[in-house]
Amino acid sequence: MKFVSWNVNGLRACLGKGFLDAFAALDADVFCLQETKMQPGQAELALPGHYREFWNSAEKKGYSGTAIFTRAEPLSVAYDIGDEAHVGEGRSITLEFADYYLVTVYTPNAQDGLKRLDYRMAWEDAFRAYLLSLDGKKPVVVCGDLNVAHEEIDLKNPKSNHMNPGFSDQERGKFSELLSAGFTDTFRYLNPDLTGAYSWWSYRFHARENNAGWRIDYFLVSDRLRERIEGAAIHADVFGSDHCPVSLTLK
Repeated sequence: MKFVSWNVNGLRACLGKGFLDAFAALDADVFCLQETKMQPGQAELALPGHYREFWNSAEKKGYSGTAIFTRAEPLSVAYDIGDEAHVGEGRSITLEFADYYLVTVYTPNAQDGLKRLDYRMAWEDAFRAYLLSLDGKKPVVVCGDLNVAHEEIDLKNPKSNHMNPGFSDQERGKFSELLSAGFTDTFRYLNPDLTGAYSWWSYRFHARENNAGWRIDYFLVSDRLRERIEGAAIHADVFGSDHCPVSLTLK
């Protein structure tokens, strides 16, 4: 079973930069998107193969948004995370399958000067509680742009970025809390010491060309799914966004 997650930073723009070719080449059973920045029907989307589509678009046009394309019919679909304080930005979709839940998420950015950090902290607690409520029923696969580099190994310049959005002590601490609550970072589980593995690069300063990036896109699984992890990859050779796709293969 192959899962792919990609923050496309505007799907309409990405469609003009090879999205469909990448979609076909990655050949996922489930393909999750973040930062779609569109409403369904705003673009012609001729996906190869037969996929069911699920969209959660932000109320504010051209902002945020998530989508999932799946070959298998889910048992149920839920949007957002069951908390009225976190509705309207299209940040999450949950699909229920026979033996697991799949959640895709676009975590709120703390923003320059950490001005949205308080909201981000409230989101983190609500999202963790939501995942644990699902995990109490069946295992969970979580993917998306979590907007945090967890450890120093997860970004090129940790010292100069300390306390910048995405690498604040508070955000990193919440990620640690989530893992401690019963979740595994699949890429790091298979590649505990691998350096230079990033999924996002600034458009400035030739960052991608110099691989001055951050690993902020993840697949997490409930700890009891660890033995089913067959592969976890970062597809840095795929362009079209300032993020690249990441993937997970489960037995």
